[in-house]
Amino acid sequence: MDELVLEANGRMDKSIDAFKGALAKLRSGRANPAMLEGIQCDYYGEKMDIASLCSISMPEPRQLLVKPYSREDLKTIASAIAGANIGVNPQVEADAIRIIVPPLTEDVRREIAKQAKALAEEAKVSIRNIRRDYLDFVKDDETMSDDYKDRVREDIQKGVDAANKKIDDLLAEKQKAIMTI
Repeated sequence: MDELVLEANGRMDKSIDAFKGALAKLRSGRANPAMLEGIQCDYYGEKMDIASLCSISMPEPRQLLVKPYSREDLKTIASAIAGANIGVNPQVEADAIRIIVPPLTEDVRREIAKQAKALAEEAKVSIRNIRRDYLDFVKDDETMSDDYKDRVREDIQKGVDAANKKIDDLLAEKQKAIMTI
């Protein structure tokens, strides 16, 4: 395969990985350590990710156990989780924070499914932008033959189709997990 097509496919794969990461942060009725990704708390005047200040485990399907490496950070981590607006209420224990993920109502499930669909559309727009960038580059390059340009266009379109199918599959899987009680 051509180096240009491989580069385009690599960028599309990165967009799909970003989409997977965004989907992992959405609640689906089960506890997921990825729910806490991106939450920052104050650590001696600096903003730090919670994941770098504690270990996160999942003792039960609807429960997360957050154990800070230092007991002094318990309250700041708990307040950061509470302030993150992810729909959970952290319970501070002796040396850990227990997060019980409540079951989702039907309306909340539908809203989260809409968010997942919006994320999928953003990922598809990103894929289309990558395609446009490479097709514009190929169109403007005078050193390439017309046959070569056509072959590159076809290969990039095949990559776009495969990426869109992957996004649709991931979305369907996530929506099924969200809507499952």
